[in-house]
Amino acid sequence: MSLPEIKTILYTTSLSKHTRPVFRQAVKMAELYNAKLVMLHVVEPIGETGQALIQNYLAPELIKNMHDEGLAKVKDNMKDRVKKFYDDEMQDLEVHPDITIEQIVGEGNRSDEIVEVANEIDADMILMGSHNSLGRSSRTTRQVIKYAKRPVMVIPVKG
Repeated sequence: MSLPEIKTILYTTSLSKHTRPVFRQAVKMAELYNAKLVMLHVVEPIGETGQALIQNYLAPELIKNMHDEGLAKVKDNMKDRVKKFYDDEMQDLEVHPDITIEQIVGEGNRSDEIVEVANEIDADMILMGSHNSLGRSSRTTRQVIKYAKRPVMVIPVKG
């Protein structure tokens, strides 16, 4: 029997300042395993109340166009934020590891999207941060742990 190989690590981020230690841990794990690191940020869609309000004032085709254009703009902005976050963090590192980092912006329910992307890229591990309040991890973290079919490493963060 052989030990499992870690070739691809999915690192999830909210891009907040509290997730920087999680990014550093993800980079170190990718370097340690000589693995590809995929950095994922998930944008959640507008809620039902917002949708109901919009549908009362605008035509369906206009809503679809606005959604598509708005989502494209949000994804472009988020990709810029992911790149800036990455550049800032890499600049602060004393040694620049020789690893591949891919950046993805997903859309949907956070936990569902994380599990789905992990399956799509065939990640060997999911690495994510979690606020620990009252002895419990975040709902997203609990859901990913529950539904992922691969190891999940959780790094506690302040915040």
